[in-house]
Amino acid sequence: MTMKNKKWLIWAAAVLVLGIGLWYYFKKSEAVKIQLTTVKPEMGDITESITATGTIQPVDTVAVGTQVSGTLNKIYVDFNSQVKKGQLLATLEPSLLKDQALQIAGNLANAKSNLAYNQNNYNRQLQLYKVGAISKADLQVAENQNNAARSQIMSINAQLSAANKNLSYTRIYSPIDGTVLSRNVSEGQTVAASFSTPTLFSIAKDLTKMQVRASIDEADIGNVKAGQKVTFTVDAFPDLNFSGEVTEIRLHPTVSANVVNYITIINADNAELKLKPGMTANISVITSDISKVMKIPAQAVNFKPDSLVASNYTINSPYTASQKKQWTGQKSTANKEMPKGEAAVWVLATDQSISRKKIKTGTSNDTDLQVISGLSVNDNVITGYKTLTKKTTGASKSPFLPQRSSGKKPSGGGGGPR
Repeated sequence: MTMKNKKWLIWAAAVLVLGIGLWYYFKKSEAVKIQLTTVKPEMGDITESITATGTIQPVDTVAVGTQVSGTLNKIYVDFNSQVKKGQLLATLEPSLLKDQALQIAGNLANAKSNLAYNQNNYNRQLQLYKVGAISKADLQVAENQNNAARSQIMSINAQLSAANKNLSYTRIYSPIDGTVLSRNVSEGQTVAASFSTPTLFSIAKDLTKMQVRASIDEADIGNVKAGQKVTFTVDAFPDLNFSGEVTEIRLHPTVSANVVNYITIINADNAELKLKPGMTANISVITSDISKVMKIPAQAVNFKPDSLVASNYTINSPYTASQKKQWTGQKSTANKEMPKGEAAVWVLATDQSISRKKIKTGTSNDTDLQVISGLSVNDNVITGYKTLTKKTTGASKSPFLPQRSSGKKPSGGGGGPR
């Protein structure tokens, strides 16, 4: 063998040794340790709920208006005033309506005088007719005039009654006991009742009883029923949970941004008067509540041992190698392919091995899952894992790589290269 060939062999051997050292170093550096996250099944309650938003409003609100036009003469209440039924709230200027009533009263007096004249005339004509002095036609004319005068009095009496009634409408009274929520007018303002009744005041009957007007999506409304319990919060008191009850689901739909909603009325107690009209409520309607059942986190059925788990733990499974592959594969759909009401979870044993168990499941609220059978309260159900180390630094160093300087000067020397 020539000298040249020997040099090539030496270089090849050196490169091979260097490659093996590098491979060993990086392979060991990439060793990853994991720790499984486990929980024990526990007994507890599982509730299902739907969420929505709504507006708080009084149970009964009355809009107080006026049936006659006029100028507001005096207002006796303001915002937040407590009022009683029959209490005077405001008055309109009555002068014009008084004059109208007086005019009609004068017409009535004139009509009564006319009736007396026609009654006497009829009596005279009747006597003359009896002695044959006049014809029957003349008697009938007198009788007709008498009847017309009597009818005129009835008509003017009705006009006077209406005028007096309109005059009474100039005094506006509260129809209920309650609290004035809004005052829409001021003294001296003219209100016109020609086409529609103007609203002067809005009065809430009882602010200790409130209701939430919630909009619930058509996808959720099928699970909502009258009598279900409701919890909600408001921005003014984010740490407080208020309670209520569904009382009515209105069948008239509302459409907003192509989403169909149904108005749902929820009654709530407001004894402390913390809830104010117009507040926005964030609502949770409890559609199902199951108590004292075994439950596990819903994420447990989604766990599957991957290659990283398989490299750190022993997988015990009654399946063949090809079947095992579907449990440790990256795209496992095992639980999705199981019959409804069944699922599979992985359990960690004391010898650091994991086993797959089939369970029968019940209701779920996307957080907790009811376990009907297949587990005990002592099982360590795996929900996931966390990585302890990503690289093992300092555990193994390659002798073929240059070492990083510590930055310290060597003792007893000048510190520079010699």
